[in-house]
Amino acid sequence: MKLPRRQFLHLSAGVAALPVVSRVVWAQTYPARPVRIIVGLAAGGGTDIIARLIGQWLSERLGQSFVIENRPGAAGNVATEAVVNASPDGYTLLAVSPGAAINATLYVKLNFDFLRDIAPVAGIIRVPNVMAVTPSLPVKTVPEFLAYAKANPDKINYGSAGTGSSNHLSGELLKMMTGVRMVHVPYRGAAPALTDLIGGQVQAIFSSVTSTVEYIKAEKVRALAVTSTARSEVLPDVPTVADFVPGYEASNWWGIAAPNTTPAEIVDRLNKEINASFADAKIKARLADLGGPPLAGSPTDFRKLIGDETEKWGKVIRAASIKPE
Repeated sequence: MKLPRRQFLHLSAGVAALPVVSRVVWAQTYPARPVRIIVGLAAGGGTDIIARLIGQWLSERLGQSFVIENRPGAAGNVATEAVVNASPDGYTLLAVSPGAAINATLYVKLNFDFLRDIAPVAGIIRVPNVMAVTPSLPVKTVPEFLAYAKANPDKINYGSAGTGSSNHLSGELLKMMTGVRMVHVPYRGAAPALTDLIGGQVQAIFSSVTSTVEYIKAEKVRALAVTSTARSEVLPDVPTVADFVPGYEASNWWGIAAPNTTPAEIVDRLNKEINASFADAKIKARLADLGGPPLAGSPTDFRKLIGDETEKWGKVIRAASIKPE
């Protein structure tokens, strides 16, 4: 039976709209079961802390458990690959850290392309590192440090949480921009590096405000500067490296991402709920304690941050010929 043209067009439009309607309904009922947030680093670190903070908020707001699953290995690449290969339904998310941008260049052969295979959901927080020295080093300012380093090439050892970490690359960026020569000493985490800084086995470090601030307040290490472009509210009397080395900036940042083809409606809903957390007094206070401002913005904003960081650290890694451990 041949349908009248008007009825045919009406039915065709209805059929075409079905996928859109189903996605909207899916997003409205999401989440219908527990959601996993996969963390590519061990429990207790910055990425884990941020994931648990935002996971608890999302659980309370959306009425389903957001379960943190720690899956360390290969500097976070194991976790990223697991999320890339997960079903793009919003039930497997990734806690994103600077390692995502760094690893894109540091590792030559990855089974994924981060910016291609991941859908950024929302940034959460950006935290500066602190350029700190052992109290026995005879410098109290960045200019004094640079002068000492130039007068004593390769005599300053700086510790980091490992090759390719944000701590490591913060030091390499300073070397690249100033021409000073320092020796990198990688550790398995920031804690042992800080322990050796206090003991004088290494003379400098570029570690996160979060892990360093208590040692600074106890005068066990001396803060010279923070690595962000603006001063940290946690250390308001400490200048920035950029005050003395124009254009210098390095920081840790965290956010949430999903598999690339996750429906935009679900990504947008998660983004909206995460951004809403920044108006909550408890969340604001906790982020302030961790040492940085919230990264409120759209998924597009978070994608731009990741892209910019990937390009920036790629230049440093190539210039310094850094290889993974």
